[in-house]
Amino acid sequence: MKWPRKKNNHQPSVLLEQQRAEKLAELGAKLLALRQEQGLSLEQVVVLTRIPRRLLQAIEEGNLNDLPEPIYIQGLIRQFAEALGLNGVEFSGTFPISSAQVNPESMGNISPLNQLRPIHLYFLYIFLIVCSVSGLSQLLNNAVLQASNSQNQPYQKQKSVVKAKLAQGKSVEVKPISDTLSGVQQGQAVQIGVTLKASSWIRVIADGKTEFEGTLPEGTHRIWKAQEQLTVKTDNAGGVLMSVNQEKAKQMGEPGKEEEIRIAAKPKF
Repeated sequence: MKWPRKKNNHQPSVLLEQQRAEKLAELGAKLLALRQEQGLSLEQVVVLTRIPRRLLQAIEEGNLNDLPEPIYIQGLIRQFAEALGLNGVEFSGTFPISSAQVNPESMGNISPLNQLRPIHLYFLYIFLIVCSVSGLSQLLNNAVLQASNSQNQPYQKQKSVVKAKLAQGKSVEVKPISDTLSGVQQGQAVQIGVTLKASSWIRVIADGKTEFEGTLPEGTHRIWKAQEQLTVKTDNAGGVLMSVNQEKAKQMGEPGKEEEIRIAAKPKF
């Protein structure tokens, strides 16, 4: 397969084309001699460089018409030379690619972007956009997660403090519940909630009837209601938290002491 080449009737272009052909023949002859000296076949060089055999053969034979554009020819020569142990940049730098001779030392610094064609740039732009969207999505997810953790920290901290105090046998509220029974509204039925932070004996009387009497284990939560009066008695007031009509739970009294509390509904007027 022969590569199509642009026709140009200008004299400088003709001279440049002639210089390329002469330099290619010179470089190709050197590469051929060095390859044979090292006992390598073209197929082995194909494996080392991943350059098609026909292009390697065209370089060795100095056949300019079977090779692509000059900038690519120079790259092929560089790879060929490096596979044989030469300084590829220096060796290929003598091949002219434009009317202004390129400095061989700078050939290794040519940006790959300068050699990209429009289709290559299109895929590069797509790749950059995908990476940007992925990075932005990850950043937003991290921000949402951090915000969620920040909102949960106060609640978790408060929960940890309550658990620590209960584990130490300390009451979250030290005021006896008998000091805070003024919240029962007129005509409202009585409701109490009991939470055991330590195993305790309890007796509950609702409207003159014993609703419960026995020992409840730690962690138990029970609710009783009455229309007129509720009486709660325990042998370990410090181990019982009691709430009246769904208000904040209070400790019934001191740990290890008996306590009896009567809560009566106020009549309507």
